[in-house]
Amino acid sequence: MRHHSTSRRDFLKTSTGVAAAGLAAPYLWPSALFAADSPNERINVASIGVGGRGSGIGRQAAGLGNMVACCDVDSQHAERFAARIDGNCATYTDYRKLLDRKDIDAVTVGTPDHWHVKISIDAMRAGKDVYCEKPLTLTIDEGKQICRVVKETGKVFQVGTQQRSENEQRFLKAVAIARSGRLGDKLHALSSVGEASSGGPFNVTKPPTNLDWDMWQGQAPETGYMAERTHHNFRWWQEYSGGQVTDWGVHHTDIALWALGLDETGPTKISGKGTFNKQQDCYNVAKSFDCMMDFDGGHQIQLTSGGNELVITGDQGKIRVNRGGLTGKPVDEIAASAEETDWLNDEVEKLYRKMRIAGHMQNFFDCIKSRELPISDVYTHHRSVSACHLANIAMILDRELTWDPKKEDFVGDAEATSMLSREQRKPYTVDA
Repeated sequence: MRHHSTSRRDFLKTSTGVAAAGLAAPYLWPSALFAADSPNERINVASIGVGGRGSGIGRQAAGLGNMVACCDVDSQHAERFAARIDGNCATYTDYRKLLDRKDIDAVTVGTPDHWHVKISIDAMRAGKDVYCEKPLTLTIDEGKQICRVVKETGKVFQVGTQQRSENEQRFLKAVAIARSGRLGDKLHALSSVGEASSGGPFNVTKPPTNLDWDMWQGQAPETGYMAERTHHNFRWWQEYSGGQVTDWGVHHTDIALWALGLDETGPTKISGKGTFNKQQDCYNVAKSFDCMMDFDGGHQIQLTSGGNELVITGDQGKIRVNRGGLTGKPVDEIAASAEETDWLNDEVEKLYRKMRIAGHMQNFFDCIKSRELPISDVYTHHRSVSACHLANIAMILDRELTWDPKKEDFVGDAEATSMLSREQRKPYTVDA
């Protein structure tokens, strides 16, 4: 079944209309909205998936709210996380029991990718706001489903593409410069990330007693336990992830789409080449890759496995940005002029919709209170990660594909269309 997603623009229009009708919550001035909370006013939050990156975002949330519970199918992860948290943090190995608690206002989701959407949907339907790590989805169809549930429930949903908020606003400044037209027309964005890991074949062994291996697998095909499938290494298996293309690629592709004004649409042509290890029981995502996406208006986004940066080029300038710096023309000219610097800061503020820029997790907590759309909303992220999924599909099929970004479907290609979703193992299916 195909589900139509809602756009960010639709959400903002709806929000504006509600406010005009006098039905919105009273406007909260910054002094009221951002005042330090008393212990009883702090948001009760829980973290689901607390190994690796999940532990990191959980600790961020614990610094802004009351961390009352955590969950991980690896009980050692849950116990280790709870021990680091001040106060009474209950531990669970089944997230559904955690979601049954009525005292929890919001959750962070830091599981492997193939669990993101199911847990997030279940959390919203249990009345919780959600911060979910990127990449949000395993398939494009999952993205359409979760967009629908966010709209239906009205829950605040932030995706962990934190380059929209952090790194000294370098990426925001790059977006502002590109969107201003100062680089020229028909922009080309080169999104480069590192190669994926390679390895295997690996041996099937007995799962450790602290890990619920059946639940860890979730919707994915059932298979024997390999330590190399779990925890950090899940991202090198197509069964659980899109590899480096979605894991790191979505960070820079998200910024590229925003910078080119394409964050509510998608490409029309996609092509790419990737190197895959097809031997059984080996890491099987694309190790190296080079993909091209063509958009209406003559814009292009290229996603490759060389380096780690985003380069945006037009006929009037070229800028280069990563988490360490922002350089190029007209960056230097802007930095040399106080007037130009003020202009750029104003443009960044507009991009952030005049919300305070105080960190990605802080933006989530601020939006829980204000009920505003977070800076990394589900609708634009769906478009960003969909572009990465399209690149993977083009590489797997090894041919150029034609995509209709309005219908969110391939044109005249039943085989490619069949890859917009996956068969899911019961009882862990995602069905919104």
